[in-house]
Amino acid sequence: MATHKKIDTKLMSVIDSLSDFDSFKNTCHTSDGLPFPSEAKLRQIVELTREILFPGYFGNSFVDKNTLKFHMGVNVERLSACLTEQVMAGLCFEIKNDQAALEKNREDARRISSDFIAQLPEMRRVLMTDVVAAYNGDPAAKSFGEIILCYPTFKAVSNHRMAHALLKLGVPLIPRIISEMAHSETGIDIHPGATIGGYFSIDHGTGVVIGETAIIGNNVKLYQGVTLGAKNFPLDDNGNPIKDLPRHPIVEDNVIIYCNATVLGRITIGEGATIGGNVWVTNDVPKGEKVFQSKVQQISK
Repeated sequence: MATHKKIDTKLMSVIDSLSDFDSFKNTCHTSDGLPFPSEAKLRQIVELTREILFPGYFGNSFVDKNTLKFHMGVNVERLSACLTEQVMAGLCFEIKNDQAALEKNREDARRISSDFIAQLPEMRRVLMTDVVAAYNGDPAAKSFGEIILCYPTFKAVSNHRMAHALLKLGVPLIPRIISEMAHSETGIDIHPGATIGGYFSIDHGTGVVIGETAIIGNNVKLYQGVTLGAKNFPLDDNGNPIKDLPRHPIVEDNVIIYCNATVLGRITIGEGATIGGNVWVTNDVPKGEKVFQSKVQQISK
């Protein structure tokens, strides 16, 4: 009995210690009573958005032409409510507990949610180009449906297009969480700030990294292990990294970058260029150039 009492006392002491707000206040960005982003709810939002974009492939598999509009209406209403809640949480992430700011964030969250949903028809159109690109680029693919259901490139790029849209609408934090979900599931790391054109595909995908300020044109194909990264990080007078500077590559239309190639810095890979596998590129590559191991030194001069 005495032993049990001693254990209970120890547990209460631990609870008191863990409940001490001062011990973790530096990690908190919100004040009491404000909503906090939920990864679980954001995962539901991503799945619901996929269900709206590609009905039958995700969610209710028995949707047909006769019931499509009904299911679409229900799902869009659900998405509006769920997304408004999480956008609100994102907007509140760094504000103080101010009632006026809270009301403004609530109104902004409704507007952003509506604006995001208004973009879904165009998002579906662009994602279909990505499906076509993946299908045409892989002789092993048997159908568009296989791409949508099985290929990591679809999961990663669809998450990215959702996250990028929310980022452009001014939502903090939430886009990064959505992109990191796909990163965890596929091994493809695309920052939501990256700008990516249509007919984009990533073959296999594992280990691909695309940085925040990368700009990718139309009909670009990447293979596994490709990095579109930063060459260096300029520092301010206090030695801290300067944020938001363009520091990642520009990849123009119709470029192919093969496996494990590393492309660094604010350089331009010209239209129609091909970058071979295991190549390290830190200088501009001219339009139509083919860069392989034996040509790296020539390009670098």
